Amino acid sequence: MHRYASMAVVLLAAAGILFPAFPVATAADILAAPSGVTIPKGYRDWQVVAPSQRDDTDEIRVILGNGIAMKAFRANTLPFPDGAILAKLAWKRVASPEFPKTFIPGVAPRIEFMVKNSKKYAATGGWGFGRFIDGKPADEKVHATCFPCHQANVKDHDIVYTRYAP
Repeated sequence: MHRYASMAVVLLAAAGILFPAFPVATAADILAAPSGVTIPKGYRDWQVVAPSQRDDTDEIRVILGNGIAMKAFRANTLPFPDGAILAKLAWKRVASPEFPKTFIPGVAPRIEFMVKNSKKYAATGGWGFGRFIDGKPADEKVHATCFPCHQANVKDHDIVYTRYAP
């Protein structure tokens, strides 16, 4: 059943139905995370890399990639080239009122980005991390947890958890 729920998220995401819950930065309100990462313009138009589900937080997630990231995923290129950007859209998972055995997106708690710049972010494996809650960057303490978690768990995959969905 989880496979069908994930597939539904991908289809809805690809159709653009799920994205309205996430912020779009304008020139007047661009805010940067402590790392300098901002909400990239046009991220809603990026392609789906893969969906995921995190049971410990009851979340459904969709990972999007810009053109550089998608080319690297398709070619299975590691490390990712500079300029690759990944977006993680997350929603609290709730049971569908029409079909209770299915989970659907609920509240969108945050959006996160990883930006590859091997020189600027050399101290964090070449990636800059940006987490935004209600369109505002999380504080430095929250951001300090990103790299250690990625480094501890996926250091052999250029610290990227997501794998390209076939």
